[in-house]
Amino acid sequence: MTEDEYLQGILRREQVDIGAYSPVLGCRTEVLPILQQWSNGYLVEVSPSGSFAKGTANRSGTDIDLFISLHENTPATLKEIYNTLHKRMQEAGYQPRRQNVSIGVKVRGYDVDLVPAKRQASRGEDHSLYRSKADTWTKTNVNEHIRIVSNCGRLDEIRVLKLWRNQKGLDFPSFYLELTTIEALRGCARGQLGRNVWRVFEYLRDRFTNARVQDPANTNNILSDELNGLEKQLIVNASKAALTAKTWGEIVR
Repeated sequence: MTEDEYLQGILRREQVDIGAYSPVLGCRTEVLPILQQWSNGYLVEVSPSGSFAKGTANRSGTDIDLFISLHENTPATLKEIYNTLHKRMQEAGYQPRRQNVSIGVKVRGYDVDLVPAKRQASRGEDHSLYRSKADTWTKTNVNEHIRIVSNCGRLDEIRVLKLWRNQKGLDFPSFYLELTTIEALRGCARGQLGRNVWRVFEYLRDRFTNARVQDPANTNNILSDELNGLEKQLIVNASKAALTAKTWGEIVR
C-alpha cells in the first residue's frame, strides 16, 4: 500500500455526508425553535458553516457549526448575546460548553457549535462576533471563509491535518490550520497527498512559529495571535515527531 492509498483510505472512513439530506442537518431543525425564541425576533438566518460547509469535516471531529446571524439592530451587546445563548441552551436541557466564539452542544448525538453574530449592515455579509478568550469582538465574513477554503484545492490535505491535530490533542483553530495548509502548499502540485502533507509538516517545523496569518475578511483580525508561544511550540514539536516517524500509522490513523 502506498502512502497516498493509506491516507485516502482514512479519508474515506472519515467521510461526512454534506448533502441536503444529511442527518447532521437535522440538528439545525431541532435547535431552530429555541434560537427563534431566544432571539426575540432578531434572528436573520441559521446556516451551516465551518468545516461542514467548507468540505473539510471529518466524521470523528466536530460534526457541524451553525452560524447564527442576528439583525444589525439587535439591542444586546455581543457579550450579552453570547452569554444569553449559553443560558438559553442550558434552560432547554442541553449541556452547553463555552468556547472562544461559539457555544458547543450535543444534539441528536452530534457535536454542534453554535456561533452567534450580529450583522453589521442590512446589505453585505460582514458580521461582528464575540471572542470570549480575549473578552472583545471582531469582524468576520463566514461566507468569504467558506468560499476561500472550499475552492482552494487542498481539501484532502486539510482533512488529514485536522485528523492529525485531533489525534495528537493539539490546540490549532480550524481556520488558522486551513489557511496555514493553503500557504504551506502554495505552488505545489496537486494529486500528491502524502508528499503534500509532508510538506505541511516541514512548513510547521520551519516557518509556522513566526508566520503571520490574518483573516482575509478582516486584516485587523490576526489569526496567528489566537495561540501563544507555548501552544505554537507544541504544534512544532508534534510536526517534528511526524517527520521522524517510521510509518504513517504513527502520524495519523
